[in-house]
Amino acid sequence: MISVAEVRLWGITIGAVQWDAQRQLGFFEYAKPFLRSGIQLSPLHMPLGAGVFSFPALNKESYKGLPGMLADSLPDKFGNLLIDQWLVSQNREPGSFNPVERLLYMGIRGMGALEYLPETPRTRIPDQQLEMTKLVDLANRALAQKDSLAAKFGYSANDSMADTQALQQIISVGTSAGGARAKAVIAWNEATHEVRSGQLDCPEGFEHYLLKFDGVQGNRDKELNDPQGFTRIEYAYSQMAKAAGIDMMPCQLLEENGRAHFLTKRFDRIGGKDKLHMQTLCGVAHFDFNMAGAYSYEQAFRVMRQMGLQDLHLALEQQFRRMVFNVMARNQDDHTKNIAFLMNKRGEWRLSPAYDVTYSYNPSGEWTSSHQMSVNGKRDGFVLDDLLACGAMADVSERRVRAIVGEVAEVLKTWSQYADDAGIEASWATKIGASFRKI
Repeated sequence: MISVAEVRLWGITIGAVQWDAQRQLGFFEYAKPFLRSGIQLSPLHMPLGAGVFSFPALNKESYKGLPGMLADSLPDKFGNLLIDQWLVSQNREPGSFNPVERLLYMGIRGMGALEYLPETPRTRIPDQQLEMTKLVDLANRALAQKDSLAAKFGYSANDSMADTQALQQIISVGTSAGGARAKAVIAWNEATHEVRSGQLDCPEGFEHYLLKFDGVQGNRDKELNDPQGFTRIEYAYSQMAKAAGIDMMPCQLLEENGRAHFLTKRFDRIGGKDKLHMQTLCGVAHFDFNMAGAYSYEQAFRVMRQMGLQDLHLALEQQFRRMVFNVMARNQDDHTKNIAFLMNKRGEWRLSPAYDVTYSYNPSGEWTSSHQMSVNGKRDGFVLDDLLACGAMADVSERRVRAIVGEVAEVLKTWSQYADDAGIEASWATKIGASFRKI
């Protein structure tokens, strides 16, 4: 069992984290040479300075005993499922694999730019085209937690070369992406539609993308399983959000055997190899994403000010516009991991493009029957006055609030066209359109 990891950023050692097994707590300290850099990697709770950082009061389910800055690097539900099944094949109890070891398993492959050394040894997959059909099958089996998948992670002599490579691929590309649902980090060639592993530098002609699997049984966050074709809804929403003035990365659908996998370009990568440091609102502010209704959009605006974002006024208005879209289009899974910030090598912070923008509303659900973050103290039953009050907290004038609400409303009127273009079943399109809030 390993208890210490070196933490690097852009090839520079920034510090180390140590796991205390008895206290089930991680302790982080900045490296002395890095203290002279003046770069604030987590300015709210881990400002640059001497001393040891640990946060025993943070929810263990959400942060796993780690400071928020490091917890952002951990795999989420799907990635942990794959890691746990790999551990079984290594004769290791998943519960004995501590959070620092999980960081080391991510190594240099995680979201954002933080890297953890020494990396956990594992099979490297060759730089070759990924076979989507096999990856979808293995994602299905991982979510079903079938013994056969865990056993095959051991790569028996009876496995074909193709099966062995596919198993290596799903372990590699499926553990690095965050989020609860099945997804993979890939390199995508838009001209040839070729998919390769997105773990390290991209080959020429490829760019870093996230791929969300369609047609995977048991694929969900906290409530109902996603039906096949749910990715088409996210694609339609991404196009509609862009039309409503929301900053989104390029998105598209990858059609395969009647399935439509959702592709979105990664915003934490520049070109084929450069990385941007990333922190979610959950990580940087210690706003627990598992506490529905505990935090507000107004608090998010305050954090944006505290972080000194570039083009702050525009960023505040952009985040307000995203909030309006979420409210009116019923994206009610708007928790604190779905807002993120990016930092460049000069230490400058900015709001990331929007992501996970999709229909998320279950009237009888425990989580998405109302919004995860509140607006003017409310999680449902919004009226224009609520948006006006919240807009004032973001320095958005009444005139601009009314204009933004009007612009979003006009785009939502054309939902049926976006749904048709994405190939969404008519019954689903009608149900979604009928749920839109009119404000």
